[in-house]
Amino acid sequence: MSRTFWTSTILGTWGRPADEVAWAALGAAIAFMFVALAPRAVLQSLGVDEHLPKEARRRLLAGVALLAAFLSLGYVAFYLRGGPRVIDATSYFLEARGIAHGSLAWAVPSPSASFRGRFLLFHEPAYLSVIFPPGYPLLLAVGFLVGAPMVVGPLLAAGLAYATYLLARELGEPMQDGAGHPRPSSGCPRAPAVATLAALFSLVSAALRYHTADTMAHGASALGIALAMSSALRGWRLESKAGFALSGLALGWVFATRPVSSFAVAIAVLALAVSSRRPGAVLSTLAAALPGILFFLLAQRLQTGSWLTSSQGAYYAVSDGPSGCFRYGFGKDTGCVFEHGDFVRSHLADGYGLVAALGTTGRRLKAHLIDPLNFEPLILLVLWPLFGRMRTHAGLALAVVAGQILAYLPFYFDGNYPGGGARFFADVLPVEHALAAMAVSLILPRVSLLRKSLFVLSLACAGFALHGVFDHIALANRDGGRPMYEPDVTRDAQVTRGVLFFETDHGYNLAAVPGAEPEHAIVAARLRGDDHDRLLVERLNHPQAHVYRFGSEGASVSGWTTYPTSVDFWRFEAEADWPPLFQSGGWAEPIWMTGTCASQDRALTLHGSESGLASTTIDLPVERDGHWLVTPRVIHTGGRGRGVLRLEPLGRPPLPEDATLVWDWMDVAGSGPEASRILCTELVPRETSLLAAPGAGARWVLTSTGGDVTLDRTTMRFLR
Repeated sequence: MSRTFWTSTILGTWGRPADEVAWAALGAAIAFMFVALAPRAVLQSLGVDEHLPKEARRRLLAGVALLAAFLSLGYVAFYLRGGPRVIDATSYFLEARGIAHGSLAWAVPSPSASFRGRFLLFHEPAYLSVIFPPGYPLLLAVGFLVGAPMVVGPLLAAGLAYATYLLARELGEPMQDGAGHPRPSSGCPRAPAVATLAALFSLVSAALRYHTADTMAHGASALGIALAMSSALRGWRLESKAGFALSGLALGWVFATRPVSSFAVAIAVLALAVSSRRPGAVLSTLAAALPGILFFLLAQRLQTGSWLTSSQGAYYAVSDGPSGCFRYGFGKDTGCVFEHGDFVRSHLADGYGLVAALGTTGRRLKAHLIDPLNFEPLILLVLWPLFGRMRTHAGLALAVVAGQILAYLPFYFDGNYPGGGARFFADVLPVEHALAAMAVSLILPRVSLLRKSLFVLSLACAGFALHGVFDHIALANRDGGRPMYEPDVTRDAQVTRGVLFFETDHGYNLAAVPGAEPEHAIVAARLRGDDHDRLLVERLNHPQAHVYRFGSEGASVSGWTTYPTSVDFWRFEAEADWPPLFQSGGWAEPIWMTGTCASQDRALTLHGSESGLASTTIDLPVERDGHWLVTPRVIHTGGRGRGVLRLEPLGRPPLPEDATLVWDWMDVAGSGPEASRILCTELVPRETSLLAAPGAGARWVLTSTGGDVTLDRTTMRFLR
């Protein structure tokens, strides 16, 4: 019998609790509802009272923060099943490990194609770095230094509960007149109790449990936004430069973690500083934000060679297309067709204009409805400043939420996924929790705040148990249902050093240790299925080598053996060298060509245009110095482009133009009855002298005019 009794594309999935966590949430919902409806005498016998003494409230807040941490830790074990899951999370994981080893960029052995991959930016001569902003990885690196990186998220969860309390408490403080006196009828009644409720909302939010479990940056950004807002409000209320300085520090942290997420909260904080009666508030804020901003710019300088060049932009410039596809803005060619191909084809066929932007924002908003309190209608609590008459800074807080939505309007990809919700809006969840708690104090004024709070908490828990849990189960079961690398698997296989090949980007990111040496540790590398693998093992002095395989039946480790080829014969697949070293005028894409003559069912296609020249440059490794016979292989797909392939030897003076090796062909699939067939052609073999020393080798420069061309592989035979 199906667990689901009602499924709708509009209302989502509803059903009986689908796992143990959902049943526990349903039990909590029933308990909250029972207490909310209980007679006063029962409440008194249970010791439940909204008017808690100060010390009791502190103990309650500490308990909420501690429980939030343990629930996020439980999320790691139960839904993530022990480690990072989505590709972004594994990339942050690798970046943090690199920082823990002392660098934002680290050297990799040759051939570099054994290490390059998604979200990794290659630097000459042989360095890699992860493309994401460095703020959160710096914090995660502390977890690596103490040997427990997955504990950082739960600690953020505890901090978020407390920061949400502080934010709600400050939002509820009465506004002041020009003389600094509280204005009549301003402020939130029973502000401490409302702030405690906001912390409880932070606790029960399933979206926050995910974002403080997986190694994503949104939990860290949310903590920074909550602290920036609460510190600025406190600085404004107490006319304190220290409050604005603390707010500036938090702003700098948010900028270094997720720059776009800092825009709205920065405007709000600066507005408070400008309106403050404390001289120097603006200067204190900006000066304190400077370290975070400089740290971000320094990271960009180390990764790209320029202070103002985005590492993400630099990566997409050599790994995706069309040219300039990854941008913060609008345009016909906005949207990268390799990384986000399905999304671009579905939603951006006519480019990213106003209509497409509204569609993307609408999908984010729909996904975000469930994020604050697990039940979509409860999002209405966040909007109360539009209708309420309480005189507080709640309107400014709501403006921050709206500003977050607008800040991501120029970015084309919606970024939503099950469990993570509308992750670009998750950064303002503490603000939404504070607003929702204040709203509860306003509705039905004759009903006690305690009963109203318990009723909303009951709905939130029931929303997860009967509705939201299905998204988190989908997250748990996606991509094989486990992290794509688990150290226990290698330990059980008694593999503790040598080369470990991976078939997945996720697995490689989780296992890679910058600077690892095969004599003492595991060196993670990418399984290319050609002689990149053999050459890597040879250049690392033939350590033991294994393959980590991840599939539906679980993970396993098996021995790696060299291919049965001659020591003088080498084969290098073109798609194994993606991302390319350079590209212009078009973009290179590794494509599947299953069932065709393509070697290993894959090839590298250079997408060009009917007018203009497209070019891409990839490595061609050389095993030893000497004279080689080089044979490239191309695939004719009928794209009618004209391809030119030029071999550029490295490590010696440039050859005269008439002495370089150049091949050219027309991409026509055939003629007559075979005109539609995909055909593979080995171009004319040619001899050349090549060097294999560090910094030497060779490169292919592939160009096309008039359409696409496809390079399959290169074979090389040593002559003398």
